[in-house]
Amino acid sequence: MSSEQRTVAIIGGGPAGLRAAEVAAKAGAAVTLYDAKASVGRKFLVAGKSGLNLTNVAEFESFVAQYSGPHFPVELWRGYLAKFDNHAIGDWAASLGVSTFSSTSGKVFPEGKKAAPLLRRWVLRLRGLGVVFKMNHRWVGLRKGEGIELDFETGESRISGRFDSVVLACGGASWPKTGSDGKWVERLEALGVLVEPLQSANCGWECDWTDETRALVEGKPLHNLEVRAGNHTEAGELMPTRYGFEGAPIYALGRTLREMTSPWIEIDFKPTFTIEHMVHKMESARRDFFKEARLRWKLTPAACAIIEQYYGVFDAAEPLAKVVKSCRIPLTQARSISEVISTAGGVSWNALDASLMLKEIPGVYCAGEMIDWEAPTGGYLIQGCFSSGSIAGAAAAGME
Repeated sequence: MSSEQRTVAIIGGGPAGLRAAEVAAKAGAAVTLYDAKASVGRKFLVAGKSGLNLTNVAEFESFVAQYSGPHFPVELWRGYLAKFDNHAIGDWAASLGVSTFSSTSGKVFPEGKKAAPLLRRWVLRLRGLGVVFKMNHRWVGLRKGEGIELDFETGESRISGRFDSVVLACGGASWPKTGSDGKWVERLEALGVLVEPLQSANCGWECDWTDETRALVEGKPLHNLEVRAGNHTEAGELMPTRYGFEGAPIYALGRTLREMTSPWIEIDFKPTFTIEHMVHKMESARRDFFKEARLRWKLTPAACAIIEQYYGVFDAAEPLAKVVKSCRIPLTQARSISEVISTAGGVSWNALDASLMLKEIPGVYCAGEMIDWEAPTGGYLIQGCFSSGSIAGAAAAGME
């Protein structure tokens, strides 16, 4: 190894950290990757259990528009995505011998939809590039001196290492069993780094079902809806659960809901029908309007149960039709941060420069979910991790 070779430490073995390691190693850096768990890619594997969304085929500007956050630097992020975009991920997977395909929804999957084969080939590539993996090493400290000194706990021991630069890819606080437990927040704040509070994102929301309603709605999907919160509307499917709702529309409305003092959603159960059309179809009905709605409007029993809980019974078609088109449901809270798909909040954009380096700690870069951005499911989350990991890895290796 040349004495001039740059040494880079990567903290975190998720997609952002692995990608940063790959880019830095290809640039000629001596890369060591640390993770608190016994193996890398644990959240990657959990995400892939139901089919790994690597990215999405959305055209570029629509893709960029999926990302948001306080002080979010849209133009800067556009540049990050342009350097490693949704097409680049497909080429990258192909270079590992894994083909990809897109679904009708635009989601891009690896062959077989599974994460494990892709991850195995990726780790083999990294080892071939000289990346050293240090598992069961929990990062616990950082000091500046001649280089950047890191402290780790491993078993009952505490060890240190000195590096030219560091990429922090510690994740948010969702799925803590995979290693992303958010414990890095206090560590960075103690070093003077501004961190926005971590919050649940891409998550279910709770509401106060009665026992009777819960028995009728739990696990009964509600298809072809329009769901509104504030001034934002999303189309898709909701899944009523024992505690409230899950589903892509409510995930996408998460930021709006978090900003509401008293959060609520408004569901249009029949977006292709007008109130006038619905009333006309019900013109001969004189009683049991929920029963008639199930027959004439194809309103599901679950939808009827939800409406009845919040609005009671109806003695005329028009009032019921209006509620079917705009059924407002108060929500109580987002699901616990430990069980959600992703988190909002994290290292503030005001704490980072354009290369994703911490202004308070030169030589230390951030990547992935620990930065304060959010995006919906459907491939955008992993794409953001890959793109930011690419930027941070290149900068840490001295390429930027």
